[in-house]
Formats: sequence, C-alpha cells, structure tokens
Amino acid sequence: MTSALKGLLVVSMEQAVAAPLCTVRLADGGARVIKIERAEGETARHYDKAVKGTSAYFAWLNRGKESIILDVKNADDLALVKRLIAKADVFVQNFAPGAAARLGLGSADLVKLHPRLIALDIVGYAQDSAYANMRAYDMLVQAESGICAVTGTPDTPSKVGVSMADIATGANAHAAILEAIIERDRTGKGQAIEVAMFDGMADWMSVPLLHLEHAKRETGRYGLSHASIYPYRPYACSDGSVVISIQNPGEWKRLCTGVLLRTDIMTDPRFADNPSRVKNRNELDREIGPIFQSMTSAEAIARLEANQIAWGRVSTIGDVAAHPALRRMKVDLPGGETCSMPRPAGRPDFTVPPVPALGAHTDQVRAEFAS
Repeated sequence: MTSALKGLLVVSMEQAVAAPLCTVRLADGGARVIKIERAEGETARHYDKAVKGTSAYFAWLNRGKESIILDVKNADDLALVKRLIAKADVFVQNFAPGAAARLGLGSADLVKLHPRLIALDIVGYAQDSAYANMRAYDMLVQAESGICAVTGTPDTPSKVGVSMADIATGANAHAAILEAIIERDRTGKGQAIEVAMFDGMADWMSVPLLHLEHAKRETGRYGLSHASIYPYRPYACSDGSVVISIQNPGEWKRLCTGVLLRTDIMTDPRFADNPSRVKNRNELDREIGPIFQSMTSAEAIARLEANQIAWGRVSTIGDVAAHPALRRMKVDLPGGETCSMPRPAGRPDFTVPPVPALGAHTDQVRAEFAS
C-alpha cells in the first residue's frame, strides 16, 4: 500500500469484478475502503475455492479493504450506510440498475445532500439509453459491443479469455474517481459519475468501427494474426513457433534483408506497404512460412534480435507462472494462509495488506460510525 490517497474514505457496495477492481486500486493507493457485504458475502466470494479455500477472484480484488456485513433492507443498517456515506469522500456501487436509488442512495441525490462527495455508479449500459435496464455481465457486454465479432477464428467468434469488460470498466472507474478528486481539490465540489461497461468496450472498438464507416471494410477474425497490421502473427519453426510484429517500413526492410534473406519480397508490389500486405496476407504467408520452418526457434530469434525485430512466444499459463518478467507479491488470506500473485503495474514495491474475512470489521465500523 502506498500513501498517495491516505486519508481518503471510500465506501463501496460492490460485487463481482468491475467495482472491486476500481476500489482495490484505491486501496493500493492508500485509501481506506469499507466494503459493505450481505450476510452471505458478495458474489465473488462464491465463484470458487481455488486459493486455499478463498475464491481466486476475491483474493485478487479485495486486499486492503474492510469488510462489514449489513442488511440494507433493515432500517438501522441502512441508516448506518447513510452515515458512512455522509463522512465518505467516495461512494462506489455496481448493483442492478435502480437498486441503489430505491434505497435512497442514488448518486445524484447523494451529491446534492453531500456536495463534496464523489458518487460513482457502475452500470452495464448508459442510463439514458434504451438498454438502461439490461442486466450486464462480462461476456454479455463483450458480445453486445462487438468484441466477439473481431475475436476468434474465421469460423468461431470468441470472448476474450479474461473478464475484459469488467476489468476495463473498473480501470475507467478508477481513473474517473482520480480525476474527480483533482477537480474537487480545485473547486471544492464532488460529482455524480456514471461508468458504463458497454461504453468502455465501444471505445475499444473504435478502430473496427472507423474502418467500417470510413473505409467500408469489416474487420475479420484472424485468430492470432492481427487484422490490420501485417505480418503480425506466429510462424512455425522446426521446433516451435515465434510471434513477429512488423509495425513500420524500417522493420519490414530489416525483416526481409536480415531475417528472411529475401530482398525480392521487400520490393514485391503485393507487399510494398502495410495495406498491401494486409490485403495479400495469404500470399505473403506462403513466402514467409517456409523460411521460418527451415529454422529452429532459437535460430529465428537470433536473427530477429540481430535485426531489431520485435518477437514473442505464445505462453501457456504454466509459462507465465515461471516467466522471468513476472513480478509477484505475497498476500495474506482470511484464516492466516498466504498466496502469491502478480504485482499490479506501476507499483515496484509496496506493503500488501490482507484480504478480509467476511464481516471482519463489522463491529469496529459499527462502533466508529454509531452516530
């Protein structure tokens, strides 16, 4: 934990991935995060028991938070929630559309009541759109936003293998809160913020949309090949494969002269620039493929390195676990167990607080905010 956000009080009615990712980033920055859970615990506590009895999702996204059990349908507990929010800097919620408002916890109303409060709602779809009341889970939003239309093989649309819509939403929410804090420092005023999952994914779909609307070209699905930059894909060697990426004319020239040893490919009009290579990708692969197959992966990598061409491997999860670039941190779990997980980006070293047991801080918080 760092101290940049020390003194900031965050109250969260959160579940699953999007809001917890937002608030764990705030906790990592030094904010005090009070997480309100129902008696059985929030959704992500029950996804699995993979990490020594704790859900992998929950272990990942809830370090450094205080867990309190409240029944918001109980008048006394709801009154405590409102007292917490009255003293908070930030309130985050990602319940079903309208649920917070029905409890008297609508963001706009809260900000009117507490002008310095930053109240953030995470929703599936913009609340001024026809989809306002749609339930939104990660894969549904990936599908609705077109992400699946450009992911997978030519025959099979696919979702991204991690919760991309949720993760992007949490990151967008975190950034929006930090911007609101900076603005509040200047103006003294908080604000109500809405972050929609679909908006985040639609933003990420900008390039395919721009290609469709301006170039009249529909982005296809190419598996591990790039749809609009070429060659940018894995090539099979005699003992494995290597992924190469050619981003500019200089790299294309170095690939042809120093790696492929084929200057004729470089000057072939079918491959002269990136749009031509994208258009004629199959013909180019017929030229490039046999050259890589004639080399071992070590030989190919040596040539790529010598000619300053970016390369990579398609790692398995096991490969990632032993990857030399992976930086880890130890996290204490409920019950005294510990686990190791990837350290978040931008934090070269920090003290990692524990993941809370369900309701571990209920008595403390009730006493602190009794009136």
